[in-house]
Amino acid sequence: MARVLVTGMSGTGKSTVLRVLAAKGYATVDTDTDEWCEWVTDDRGHRDWVWRPQAINKLLDEHEDLFVAGCKSNQGEFYPRFDKVVLLRARAEVMLQRIEERGDNPYGKSAEERALVLEHLQVVEPLLRASADHEIDTSGPLDDVVDRLEQLAGY
Repeated sequence: MARVLVTGMSGTGKSTVLRVLAAKGYATVDTDTDEWCEWVTDDRGHRDWVWRPQAINKLLDEHEDLFVAGCKSNQGEFYPRFDKVVLLRARAEVMLQRIEERGDNPYGKSAEERALVLEHLQVVEPLLRASADHEIDTSGPLDDVVDRLEQLAGY
C-alpha cells in the first residue's frame, strides 16, 4: 500500500495516467478541480491555484493506498504524507502537442498559456525534479508509464 503523488508540468500525462490506473481499479484523485484547489493571492500579489490544505489532509487521512495527481505551488507541504513523489516529464514539443489535442482541459490553448507552459518547464520542473523520489519520461508508451507507477507503488 502506498500514497503516490504523480506530479509534472501540464501535458506530461498526469490525468491520462490516472484514468488508466482508475480503470484498473486503483484509487485515484486528480486534484485540478475546485474540490481540491482554490485561488489565493500570494505575497507578491499574484493569483495562485493551490491545494486546499484541509481537503488534501482529509483525503490523505482517509486513504493509505492512493494515486494523487497535481502540480501546485504548495504541494511540497504535503510531501511527508506521501510514500512516493513521482515526476512525469516529456519533451516540450510532446507536451505542447498533447495540450493542443486534449479536449477535456482548456488550459494551454492560448499563446500566452503555451508560453507559460514553456516557462514552467524551464523554471518549475527543475524544482520538482529536485524533490521527486522518481522520474518517468512519458514520451513512450502509456502502458509502460502505468507499469512503472504500479511498480513504484509496490504492485
